Parts: sequence; C-alpha cells; structure tokens
Amino acid sequence: MKKIILLLAVAVLALGCLTACQSGKDDSDKIKIVTTIFPAYDWVMNILGDSASDAEVTMLLDSGVDLHSFQPTAEDILKIAGCDVFIYVGGESDAWVKDALRNASNKKRVVINLLEVLGDKAKEEELVEGMQGEEEEEEENGEEGPEYDEHVWLSLKNASILTSAIAQKLSEVNPDNKGTYASNLFNYKKKLEELDASYQEAVDAASVKTLLFGDRFPFRYLTDDYKLKYYAAFIGCSAETEASFETIAFLSKKVDELKLKAVMTIEGTDHRIAETIVKNTSSKDQKILSLDSMQSVTSTDVKNGVTYLSIMEKNLSVLKEALK
Repeated sequence: MKKIILLLAVAVLALGCLTACQSGKDDSDKIKIVTTIFPAYDWVMNILGDSASDAEVTMLLDSGVDLHSFQPTAEDILKIAGCDVFIYVGGESDAWVKDALRNASNKKRVVINLLEVLGDKAKEEELVEGMQGEEEEEEENGEEGPEYDEHVWLSLKNASILTSAIAQKLSEVNPDNKGTYASNLFNYKKKLEELDASYQEAVDAASVKTLLFGDRFPFRYLTDDYKLKYYAAFIGCSAETEASFETIAFLSKKVDELKLKAVMTIEGTDHRIAETIVKNTSSKDQKILSLDSMQSVTSTDVKNGVTYLSIMEKNLSVLKEALK
C-alpha cells in the first residue's frame, strides 16, 4: 500500500517540484524541517528555542498513528521533497522513505537517519524467553538483513547523542544561528542527563529489577540503559494483538515466580493480555501499569504542552511504582 501511495504521488511531485524550483523556498526564508516522529520534533523545537519563528517544523505522525502503520500521503511526500532537513528513524517501518527521498525540489536537503547516527549503539530486535514470535514474511530478494529495534528515542542516553547530531546539521543548514543552537543544546542535554541520573537512582534503590509486559515491548533501550531484565508477550514492532495460551501461562508463572506486584503495558486502552495474565496468577492482585512509548502523541497533545521530557518524567514515576 505504501508503494502504491508513493507511485501515485509522482505526478503531484512533478508539479510541486516545478513550483518549488521557481519560487525557491516558497517565497520564505524560513528553514523547513520535517520529522516523522514526535520525539525528533520536540528535540528540534528545543534546539531551535527562541529561533523557532525562523523555521517551519512539521511532524508527519501527528494524528496518533504509530510508526509501524504510518502511510505517507502525497502531501507528506511533497513536504519531504521541498524541506531543508528531514529526520526519520530509519528502521523497517520507514521502508517507504527510500522512494520518497528520490524526489527533491531542494537539492541541498539534509537527511538525518537516527539509527545511522547511533551506529553500533543501535540494537537488533530480540526474542526473549516466553516471547511470542511473529510468522516470518519472505523477503522479496530472498535475503534478510538485521531488524533493528526502532524505538531509539526511549533512551535518554540515545536522546543526548541524537540531539547533538540534529543540532550539528541544523547549524550546517543555518550557520547564522549556530550559537543559538549550541546554547540550547547544552541546556537541553543537561536536562536529559539530570533525568537519566534520576532513572539510575530509582533503579539502584529498587527492590525489583525485572519488568513484565503483557503487551508489545518497545522499551529495550531503556531497560538496557539501567540493566533491568524484562519479559514480554511480543517484540516492540510486533503487529500481534492476541497472545497464545502458552505465552499467557509463561508470563503468569513468571509473575508468581518473581513475586511481581505489577504487570506492564504500553499506552492505549486495550490491556486485555495484561488483565488475563493477572487473572492467571496465584494472587490475582497485581496492578496494571502503563509506560508511554510516545507512539501515539498527536499534534493536539503537543499544543497542550506535552513534551519528550514530560513523558519521560511520567514514565519514571510509573517505573518507580513498578519496581517496588
């Protein structure tokens, strides 16, 4: 479906590129920045700071559709083609980007692939004990490369690396504001480091060092940062919604074995798997707690003041309760 959308956008792009080439930056001196996900959008806004009025920043995934099911529109493709800076994750869910990047009305466009920025710090997806695997789909070329965990933003340490890379590229595109970007980056990274220290302090003081998710598990970067162990029903990018009897039985037994007081989920209202796990434990009294993976943040949430740091602070409060 994504391929079809991209092909249909070609005709629109042809007209759009002609218009853009005639008008430069659409008669505007503003730097145009397009991000796919909310965390990158929020990082950009913090780096821009008071100079945000000099930029036009677009978040493509702004309606609550998560990275794994996003399908770009022709309008999205046009925004990418004409922007100065395009920031995306770079995992399997972004396979559509390769075709989108072939068309550029702005030949000086800078592209930031977050997984490439992380380099060897990017982690491959993993199946842990008890986790339900997905049926493998055959690749068109018959060969499979490594599948990386795309949820790179759920690590404050990663955020520090990625914001530095974004600030550097913004400075290259708009050197007049280099000093502003550097100053804002310095202040923002201090906040990231302080929150990272708070997470480490909470984990160090915790009596429990294991999280169990009756859900998808997009928090591997976070758990690895603080050496927490985890169990889950599915990997983070899984499209599965129904857990097998074996998966439920294994996770319920682990809750009993580890004497866990909470079963975790990600944001959303469907907590049926977690509820079923609790019902199959000995005590049947575990709390169901949710960590926000930021995959459903909308433009309305942003207008209402939701930020990357506010969500990570809220997640810290949930984590403290889960690790009691």
